[in-house]
Amino acid sequence: MRYTRSAAVAISATAALALVTGCGSGGTSDAGSSGSGSSGEKVDLTLWLPTQEDSQKAGLETLVSDFEAANPDITVKYEERSVDDHKTALRQVAGTDAGPDIYWYWEGPGLGGELVNAGMSLDLTKYYDQYGWSDRFSDAALAGITQYGQHDGIPWTLQGEAIYYNKTLFAKAGITGTPTSYDELVADADKLVAAGITPIQFGGTVNWHVMRLLDSLIETECGSTVADALNTTQKGWDSEPCVTDAFTALKTWGEKYINQGFMGISNDDSSQLFYTGQAAMALEGTWFDANLTDNGVNPDDIGIFAFPTGTGRLYGFGEAYYVNATSKHPDEAAKFLDFITSTAEQEKVVGAWAAMSPNVDVAPATGNPLHELWPPIFKAATGLYINNDQNLSLDQTTEYWRIQNSVLTGDIAPADAGAEFQKFIDANS
Repeated sequence: MRYTRSAAVAISATAALALVTGCGSGGTSDAGSSGSGSSGEKVDLTLWLPTQEDSQKAGLETLVSDFEAANPDITVKYEERSVDDHKTALRQVAGTDAGPDIYWYWEGPGLGGELVNAGMSLDLTKYYDQYGWSDRFSDAALAGITQYGQHDGIPWTLQGEAIYYNKTLFAKAGITGTPTSYDELVADADKLVAAGITPIQFGGTVNWHVMRLLDSLIETECGSTVADALNTTQKGWDSEPCVTDAFTALKTWGEKYINQGFMGISNDDSSQLFYTGQAAMALEGTWFDANLTDNGVNPDDIGIFAFPTGTGRLYGFGEAYYVNATSKHPDEAAKFLDFITSTAEQEKVVGAWAAMSPNVDVAPATGNPLHELWPPIFKAATGLYINNDQNLSLDQTTEYWRIQNSVLTGDIAPADAGAEFQKFIDANS
């Protein structure tokens, strides 16, 4: 069976706000407690995760070194890979003994759910009871963990995605405020073009980067109810006129507003255009706060606004740490996860991966001025709409990306894109 996205789609803004306000009671564990392997012998834990930015690497090193100091008989060895290589590596070891003890992954059915469905994720319910984790995390953070009927993983982030903009470039183009509707966003993009400024940057060699724009256009053109129905019922891609409207808008953005040659560069390369003031906007997430400062950008020069879809929902997703079902050290793995999500440790690293900690007792980060822009955005949201590579199965995501890219290159007409995708879904369901 293929899991659906309905549980996570239903995340409310009220629940998400719990991450912002920091209200609630923490778990029962003490980050300073010492321990060792359950057998009393030396234990090596392996952790796989994507390549970390500088501030994230520093945060990870802090968490690992603190844990090893408190648990001298347990060593944590981590391996980093690029995002796509990380996905490939986990899919290759699913169902084998070759994987890590703990792995970082997204929560959606097309990613985390794929590995849950393959039997790679250990049900952590007994550890939730042991450590009191259900009280440590908000309902919003737990929605992606419990959506498969058990406790798959432990929340690590609830990420929001929005448009970062360069205030100086906006002013140069005569833009005096941020857009509150999609029509205003397009009008602002036209003003930027007229001023000789690239409106927005994307890197097309990693399909998920441009996908953010397409996902947001589907939410804009179809509305929340129809957009959710497309992804949960797997019907309507060929019959809803709004799908054609979304693909038509995507092609327009590719022709008029995205950096030239974007299909041939990566997201890392395109981000440099934003860092250096060559592009006015970037559709990124809360992790981008740290990326900007790590790359020498003055955060006071940057603003953030939600993509103005008209639905009131915020684009976003959850990330988690999972324990491999084949791990020989599940107790030690759970001890590590308990430690790194404890209040004491989260207060040391909040802001490295997201503006807000998954621990409800930890206040949002304040060290970076950009972090302070996110709580009002979350508070104003009426819910979340989720990245489609987390909504869709792997094979559907691959086809979604193929069609997306073919529309941008002119190989598929926008009017044919939805029918092409529905044909694939029907043939492979």
